[in-house]
Amino acid sequence: MIKPENIKGHLETITRHRHEVIKNCFRAGIGFQGLFHDLSKYSPTELIQGFKYYQGNRSPNEKERELYGYSKAWLHHKGRNKHHYEYWIDYSLDKGKQMAGLKMPIKYVIEMFCDRVAASKNYNGDKYTDADAYNYYSRSKDHYMIHPETAVLLEKLLIMLRDKGEDETFAYIRKEILGKKK
Repeated sequence: MIKPENIKGHLETITRHRHEVIKNCFRAGIGFQGLFHDLSKYSPTELIQGFKYYQGNRSPNEKERELYGYSKAWLHHKGRNKHHYEYWIDYSLDKGKQMAGLKMPIKYVIEMFCDRVAASKNYNGDKYTDADAYNYYSRSKDHYMIHPETAVLLEKLLIMLRDKGEDETFAYIRKEILGKKK
């Protein structure tokens, strides 16, 4: 049985996260795209699993994965949201590889950056620092199946955030990457 506090907690968490991503996307210059961020989290496939496995301090997908060896919600989510590098994994044309990470369009790399910043804020709360998103990325990057150019851009933005803060990083994205004026 799903606990009412899990329903409330999960809805608050995913909505707070989504609103933070939207704010970040507007700061980065892809605001319209941000309005559609993570809408699949409100679909029955993802929402019900989120209610069941909500813990408050990490993704419910982690708990579902621990119990069953996979997360039905995550498989659904990554297959519908282009800001996840996992969406871009496909069979390789290179004869030496079976699967490969494809180069992501810039707008989705930027949304992925915005998502990672928002997730760090959501899960770290008052303890959040601009280094958190980079630290999370660097702990796992060795096993990512991500295109090298995509990885270079994402890491560059996460390091810039860590070293120079949000204002300078979002300004860089708008001006240098997207070529937009303030």
